[in-house]
Amino acid sequence: MYNFLLCSENVLIFWIRVPDDLTPEEKQELENIRRRKQELLEDIQRLKDEITKVTNEIESLGSTQERINMQRSKQMAMGRKKFNMDPKKGIQFLIENELLKNTCEDIAQFLYKGEGLNKTAIGDYLGERDDFNIQVLHAFVELHEFTDLNLVQALRQFLWSFRLPGEAQKIDRMMEAFAQRYCQCNPGVFQSTDTCYVLSFAIIMLNTSLHNPNVKDKPSAERFIGMNRGINDGGDLPEDLLRNLYESIKNEPFKIPEDDGNDLTHTFFNPDREGWLLKLGGRVKTWKRRWFILTDNCLYYFEYTTDKEPRGIIPLENLSIREVDDSKKPVSFLSLFHLCVLTLSYFVVSGRVKTWKRRWFILTDNCLYYFEYTTDKEPRGIIPLENLSIREVDDSKKPNCFELFIPDNKDQVIKACKTEADGRVVEGNHTFYRISAPTTEEKDEWIKSIKAAISRDPFYEMLAARKKKASSLKRQ
Repeated sequence: MYNFLLCSENVLIFWIRVPDDLTPEEKQELENIRRRKQELLEDIQRLKDEITKVTNEIESLGSTQERINMQRSKQMAMGRKKFNMDPKKGIQFLIENELLKNTCEDIAQFLYKGEGLNKTAIGDYLGERDDFNIQVLHAFVELHEFTDLNLVQALRQFLWSFRLPGEAQKIDRMMEAFAQRYCQCNPGVFQSTDTCYVLSFAIIMLNTSLHNPNVKDKPSAERFIGMNRGINDGGDLPEDLLRNLYESIKNEPFKIPEDDGNDLTHTFFNPDREGWLLKLGGRVKTWKRRWFILTDNCLYYFEYTTDKEPRGIIPLENLSIREVDDSKKPVSFLSLFHLCVLTLSYFVVSGRVKTWKRRWFILTDNCLYYFEYTTDKEPRGIIPLENLSIREVDDSKKPNCFELFIPDNKDQVIKACKTEADGRVVEGNHTFYRISAPTTEEKDEWIKSIKAAISRDPFYEMLAARKKKASSLKRQ
């Protein structure tokens, strides 16, 4: 018979009144049962406490792992941004943060997936001539499966995974790797990799000729077949094969991959700092409220926080910063920019009007662009530097002069273009350009920079040499 129960320290205790007519043995048995029940209740409570503790530890571990995953995701996004701006630095950042293994296979897999990566940056990295980059290139090509694909189909797949760089030597290495892989996947289609290499270039050039609106003379199938005679180790490729390749390109041009890494969402994903600032205008000295984002050593500013495209970009390389006093705005600072691009004058010797004009010059991508004003969006003229030379000259009217000219052919017109006053773009008619720099130091700097930019495109010579090699067996 039970009298009552008590609750002490979360343990239920039952108080049992022992009947008077029990024997001593029965009383002892009842006491043992009561003690055992108490032990079981204590064990149950102990298990509950342990379960609660383990649950809390699991939840804590889960949140810690979540933070680790978030941190790794941010680092990976930062690594992609760095890669898109400087491929080697981006790869080094990912390796140092243990997001990539320092192996050509792991890096090739990263580039092959291409998530958030700029296709142009991928092409630049794969085209580098360093031994490790070349190993990555071959590992990258090995990830492509070309078995049972015709050459155009394989090229479509290959050229979609990156953008071909503009440098001939880089293109040569990449197309050589492609030709080797294609012949490995399709043995017996071509006599040698040289044949595959030459025909691949012929297809790329055919694509340009057929689908570039500026090319008026469109090659026919017969012309394409004739251009590729004798390239199969001295023999001819089947005419049906060449005709099918021609029709494939004619019906569907190569698609140029979009640069996923150019999406500014990637650029501004994890800024170092952002906020509203007042910016003093350049030509018109008025204060304007702009949203600034500091990331990747650049200062971007927007009119609104929701804008996808910045109103302006200020690269911070070679800049300094200082606090200044301003009568109209407190807490001001000023950046000091040492321009690598300097304002020069130029003199068109072979033009109709021989006058000096002040122009703003920009040297980039092996071309010299000149503008009437620094704020102009379109250049007044473009001078490609390919196959040009540069020399210092003396001029009676202007100091610190140098000229751009074609060596060994002083009467040949330089291939350039300019915009007329009515907006028409016309070819230049100048046999050389004479330019005057403000100082001797700037003249020397410009000459040095232009010499480094001047190149002679070995592409056609390189392709001609390979074609000669592919057809040489016919004469042996």
